[in-house]
Amino acid sequence: MMEQKSLSGIERSLVVQYLTDGNVPVTLTPVEDSLGSDEIIRSLTSQIFPVAIKGDKVQVSNKGEILLEDPPAAARRFLNKTVKVEFYFNRVGLYFHSKVQENDDGLALSIPPVIDRILETVEEKNYDFSALIYFECKTKKELNIRCVPDESVELFVRPAWKIIPLENQKSAKQLLEQFVEDAKVEKNAGNGIQLVPVCKYLTEPKPERVEAMQDRPEEPSILFVDHERLVLGMTSKACTFFKGEEYGIKLIFSIKKGPVLTRDIFVTGDVNKIYRSTDGTLSCVDFKYTTMQEEDLRFLYEKATSTLFI
Repeated sequence: MMEQKSLSGIERSLVVQYLTDGNVPVTLTPVEDSLGSDEIIRSLTSQIFPVAIKGDKVQVSNKGEILLEDPPAAARRFLNKTVKVEFYFNRVGLYFHSKVQENDDGLALSIPPVIDRILETVEEKNYDFSALIYFECKTKKELNIRCVPDESVELFVRPAWKIIPLENQKSAKQLLEQFVEDAKVEKNAGNGIQLVPVCKYLTEPKPERVEAMQDRPEEPSILFVDHERLVLGMTSKACTFFKGEEYGIKLIFSIKKGPVLTRDIFVTGDVNKIYRSTDGTLSCVDFKYTTMQEEDLRFLYEKATSTLFI
């Protein structure tokens, strides 16, 4: 395919035929401009998330009309609104805008003349802290799994229950009670403060996004780090870790002053525990350090606890 944003006429014809021939899953996201004035300001609990429609619920006519059979209730909220329709064609993310209408069989959208590519968004961020899972100890396999801080969690402070949104606290409490019971039996959770960000991560909705390229490797989110453990969050389909496996981990701290840009701490850690969300779609991996230099232990302890290491 060429590099321009919009598809050429021939490319568009191929895509429409592809949609017509097969049951292609699509994702619908309302376009902000189509929201009524009373919906411009919304509370956090009323956010409108993308709605994924399974391929077996999508039918496309030869006239270029998409029919959504038996659509979920969340999609019905988009009736008479303009939505962004996203899908993959040969692993390339595409989209178009269309108004959701209703007919006797369900919801319908028309495929417009213009279909666009989802553009690549390269956003380089400089993190104060990040991590790299670089080595699998048992197989001696080199890895390159970059891990970045979760934007909604503050690292190197003691996690408080209030970081969990009020609407998620009931389900988070149920998970916490289950994890605490497991920890009493397995005796592997330490003081357990890492369970707060774990429960936060596992109970927050994380709608799937259609990217510029399908099946791009996921960067795990760093949820907690101290002098004993590193905890990561990710989708379960991206979780390639197993309990008991040991990995080489590089903890990377940026240094704002001085000739050296980073302080790198090399440790090994085994998978102490894997926590799952209730529906099994999300996972949190708890790495417990197995080797660490004493000066690095001192540095991490003092950074995580704000007290001197004695």
